[in-house]
Amino acid sequence: MPIIEKYSTQVKALEESVKNASKIIIVPHYNPDGDAIGSALGLYIVLKNYGKDVEIISPTLYPDFLKWLPYNNKIRVLGKKTQSDPTIFEGADLLIGVDFNALRRIDNIKDRFEASNAKKILIDHHPDPENFTDILITDTKYSSTAELVYEIIESSFLYEYFDTESATCLYTGLMTDTGSLSFGSSNPNTYRVVGELLKKGVNKDKAYDKVYNSFSVDRMRFMGHIMLNRMVVFPELKTAYIYITAKDRKDFNEKFGDTENFVNIPLGIKGIIFSAIFIERDNFVKISFRSKGSFDTNKFSSAHFSGGGHINASGGESHDSLQETTERFVSILQTYSDELKNYEY
Repeated sequence: MPIIEKYSTQVKALEESVKNASKIIIVPHYNPDGDAIGSALGLYIVLKNYGKDVEIISPTLYPDFLKWLPYNNKIRVLGKKTQSDPTIFEGADLLIGVDFNALRRIDNIKDRFEASNAKKILIDHHPDPENFTDILITDTKYSSTAELVYEIIESSFLYEYFDTESATCLYTGLMTDTGSLSFGSSNPNTYRVVGELLKKGVNKDKAYDKVYNSFSVDRMRFMGHIMLNRMVVFPELKTAYIYITAKDRKDFNEKFGDTENFVNIPLGIKGIIFSAIFIERDNFVKISFRSKGSFDTNKFSSAHFSGGGHINASGGESHDSLQETTERFVSILQTYSDELKNYEY
């Protein structure tokens, strides 16, 4: 039984909201990844096909490897000036948030999202969602928000307007959020959804190639540099981390999205079950965590680095220096020594 069946009341409310809306704006989280952009575009295409006035507003840039997706050129990406534009939601009577569970995840536009008189819907798969919308459809059993968006479309009148382009966007979201079904995808329903998307004509080999085989020479050399010079391994704690300095980013001509998936590299080392990456940005250190099995990166990130996410994938940040942040991480790691040393996967 598709998971969505227990959300039939919310789906009906969403249907009515869509039918009654004159202008719809879809909002992914800031620094949107493949799931956020794929979900937003998949939903956008269906609503456009239905005949709605619909727009996607992204709080920030998104990676170049997603710019092959259908209609991605229709996404309105906010810059430093437009992030503070008080009119960004003007005229909208329905706002749909995708792939975030807290207002802080849409960064500088959160106040205007919250203050808007438009009806609000949230579609997500992260744990512990905040209560800031009229309709909430969220469940951690889904591999990705894209999988959930598909089931909403499938179980509503919107399925009539579902096509290959929409399916391609949703498949890309699901693929990227599960590492091509290598993690976070143990629910059989995920494979049912993949099958349905393929039936719609998705070229999965093209999607994989466009996402994972489209990087620059600089990015490939960047990856080699961080593996050789910026990876620290603690075999006894089954943990490794990567750190990236501002100089590294400049030396290798970093483009937005170039460091995507670098955090997963240490998990390819035999015996490593917990990995982290620390990236020196302008005013803070961006942090991502990944794990295998039941080691809970969400709890780790929430407790120590003002973050959150899923059990096996989460993020956080630090306003200390890069060196201070990594030193603090190593110190915290020692308090998990018994759990990590004795962990079996």
